[in-house]
Order: sequence, then structure tokens, then C-alpha cells
Amino acid sequence: MAKHDIVIVGAGISGATLAERYANEGKKVWILEKRDHIGGNCYDYVDPAGILVSKYGAHIFHTNFEDVWQYINRFAPWRPYYHKVLASVDGQLVPVPVNIVTVNKLLGLHIKNSAQMEAWLKGAQIQFTSPKNSEQVALSRVGKVLYEKLFRNYTKKQWNKEPAELDALVLARIPVRNDFNDGYFSDKYQALPAGGYTRLFEKMLGHPNIHISLNADFFQKRQEAQNCEKLFYTGPIDGYFNYSLSGGKKLQYRSLRFEFETHNKEFYQSNSVINYPNTEAFTRIVEYKHFTGQKNPRTTISKEYPSDVGEPYYPLPSPENLDLYEQYAKAAAKLKGIHFVGRLANYKYFNMDQAFKNALDLFTGLT
Repeated sequence: MAKHDIVIVGAGISGATLAERYANEGKKVWILEKRDHIGGNCYDYVDPAGILVSKYGAHIFHTNFEDVWQYINRFAPWRPYYHKVLASVDGQLVPVPVNIVTVNKLLGLHIKNSAQMEAWLKGAQIQFTSPKNSEQVALSRVGKVLYEKLFRNYTKKQWNKEPAELDALVLARIPVRNDFNDGYFSDKYQALPAGGYTRLFEKMLGHPNIHISLNADFFQKRQEAQNCEKLFYTGPIDGYFNYSLSGGKKLQYRSLRFEFETHNKEFYQSNSVINYPNTEAFTRIVEYKHFTGQKNPRTTISKEYPSDVGEPYYPLPSPENLDLYEQYAKAAAKLKGIHFVGRLANYKYFNMDQAFKNALDLFTGLT
């Protein structure tokens, strides 16, 4: 290999952003990607039915970061998309996040305005001075009945743990509305790349200064990769250290298994995403045509089954895992010229915009 100034392990959001930025600064960049494609978990492709689908589940872009929004618009046209989620509970479909319609349908009430909704929430919520886990967070936000109907079993399926065993941050992300708003996000910008995410990443990584090696194991090429100015590692942080600080024990992640089905009908369900908190082994069904606006007499869906086996998706924020991560973070901070970036390397759940922002800020700080 020719001399490279920057070596990046991983071609997902973090790696692609850093590669693009350094390449445009005149640096020679080498990306090592273990998979056979770029784009990380955002990778999408056209399936045999001619439908653009996401290999690793739905990815909806939303942000309030002006710099991130301006940055991503350099590489693709974006079409507005305002995400909504329904949950199948008690034989009916109800909005998630919880709003007035959710409460009225599930509890047979007739709440009409925000003041009445606030009064209902106040009466239902179980207050904790400082919620110590996700069960307490959920109870403090929606009360016991909605917690049991919407969140407890979904969380158990997703994490294979009771909410009481999970850090408070897991369910703290769930919004609650006091009105009829059924939008899942509240960000200023909500959109999808018109041509799909893979095309976006192809544009980002199209600079002649960027060389990409797919199906490349960094640990097999580590010696070649050492002769560079900076190395950015986006994989699991404990894997970089060969799990040496934990006696071979790994930081825990939850993964997802996807079952794709194509049906000979225009649409399979009424919404892009329908959650199944209680009745099925899978957590949700995603139908991709709702996202893209594609015209096709057939439709493709995916069912998501949480798993401990497979690509690491979600860091499992238990006290034990967070303590172990801190040990690795301290070891990483002592290394010269090596930077750990992204969800796996930082053992932290990032939304897409946060991943872009994190990488952009790191680049700015280093340059």
C-alpha cells in the first residue's frame, strides 16, 4: 500500500465523515471496512422486487443541528419525511409517543385538550426524586397502566432484561405528548435522502484521496495501518484492546435479526412502522415503501427480532458495562495518534445526527 496520512476503521457515519473531511484537506485516507459494503448500518439496496430497503432496519434522519444539516445537504437531495409510529395494543393501533389519542383509545377516556391531558398525566405518574432505572423513568412519565401496556414487555424483548435492570437513560428517550401531535420526532429538520443512504455515502467517499478496502480486517492489517499521522477506530472499543482489561469478557450489546418478506400487494400495513409490545416475538414491522414513496405493485417488509447474537447495535447500559467501558476509555486516552469515535467505540447510543456531529466536532478539534 502507498503511504496514507489517515487510517479509518469503519465506513459508517463516523468513518465516512472523517474520511471526507480529511480528504478535502489534502490528506490521503485509507478506510478499512470489515463488511462488503460502505454505509455501516445505514446501508440500503434495491431488493429483487425492485424496492429500496435497508439491510439493518429503518433509519430516519432528524436534527436541530444547523451545521449537520448543511453538511449532509452537500451530498444528496433530501425529501421531507415526518415519522410516525403506531403500536398494536389490545387489538387496536395507537400512536407512539403517548398522546391524547393513545390514552383515550387504551383507557376509554375522552380527554379533549392539553390541560385535561396534563391533569391525567399528573394523576397517573408515579414520582421519584431521582429515577434510578428505566422502570422508574417510565412510571414517572406515563404511570403504571401505560407502562405495562406499551413499554415493559417491549423493553424486555428489546434488551432481554427487565426495565428495572436497565440504566434510566434507556427509557428516558421516550417522549410523551400532552396534545394530539402524533409525530415521533420534534426536530426542525426531518428528512430522507432522495436516492437512499448508500448513494449518499458513495458521494461522501468519492474523493480521489480516499481508498477503501472492503472485507478488510483491521487486526490483520494493523502493521500496515500503523504508519500514519492519525488512526480513527469506530469498532467496539474493547475489541481494539483484545478484551484485555476484562479477562476476555466483552462489553454487552444487543443486536437485531431481520426477516424480510415480499408480498403481492401494494401495501402490507397502514404505517411505516408498527410496534408489537406484547403479542409477537418480534418488536416491530417496517414497511419501506411508506418511507420512500416508491410505486410498485408489490411491497417488502421486515420483522425485527432482538438478539444477543449478530452485529452490535445497542450498547447495553448496565452499571457493570458502564464501569468496564470507563476502564477502556482511560486506556484509550493514553494512546497517541489514535482516536475512538462512534457508537461502538464510545459505547453510547448516537442518533444519526449525533454521529455526524460527533465526527465533525472531532475533526474540527483536531485540525
